[in-house]
Amino acid sequence: MQIASSYLETKWWGPSPTEAPTLVLLHEGLGCVALWRDVPERLAEATGCGIFAYSRFGYGRSDPKALPWKLTYMADEARDILPRVLDEADIRDAVLVGHSDGASIAAIYAGTTRDRRLRGVVLLAAHFFVEDSNIASIAKIRSEYREGPLRDRLARYHRHPDMAFYGWCNSWLNPGFRNFDITDCVPEIEVPILGLQGAVDPYGSNEQLLTLQRLARAPCEIAFIKGAHHSPHLDAKDDTIGRIAQFIQHLALRNPSGLAMRDGSLRP
Repeated sequence: MQIASSYLETKWWGPSPTEAPTLVLLHEGLGCVALWRDVPERLAEATGCGIFAYSRFGYGRSDPKALPWKLTYMADEARDILPRVLDEADIRDAVLVGHSDGASIAAIYAGTTRDRRLRGVVLLAAHFFVEDSNIASIAKIRSEYREGPLRDRLARYHRHPDMAFYGWCNSWLNPGFRNFDITDCVPEIEVPILGLQGAVDPYGSNEQLLTLQRLARAPCEIAFIKGAHHSPHLDAKDDTIGRIAQFIQHLALRNPSGLAMRDGSLRP
């Protein structure tokens, strides 16, 4: 996909936007299209929706993004890039499914735009504000990147691994990033919300999800996923995908023919 003459890596699974609603996957701070692993296929099968994922600039096989990144990089993505991606992909009915940074981007987008295409948001391990545990965990992973095998592992998935890692890491560890707080977006979200977090997430306390529940004015369901860490969709795949599928079912999305999707599939 071309955005402002630059290339974004994208991938589709399942029905096209003309055939069914689309779940738009927004990856974490070190993620990309490939690191969703088999989750897109499983979501397509469980929901009957099309699945669309893209690697943000600087990640995966997408074009680079010069360092240092602005401390507003998540808000910038929500404001400047995501709407253009949705337009270019011709997505007509969307549910944003974000993980970690991607969940924060989804929350910002849903809370600051009135996109008539948007039907709901799924927030996996979202960050609404900075906690000491965020910073400590990221400082630890920086040491692992410099001294251990993490860089080699990331290089299998990212064309520019140092850019992906240090763009994310150096932003979070910048003292100015302590001011990151998107809680004011939450009451402005007008579509249903599903918030999921691993019960033993080292990157955020339970207060992240409880804050979402407390501030949301739209219908909001939350759950702490037993046995999961920061990636509930990978650590507890069956439970997480099942909850997302149930959420999609309750949205009663409609396909282009106007027939409701109430059981996770398109009715003929």
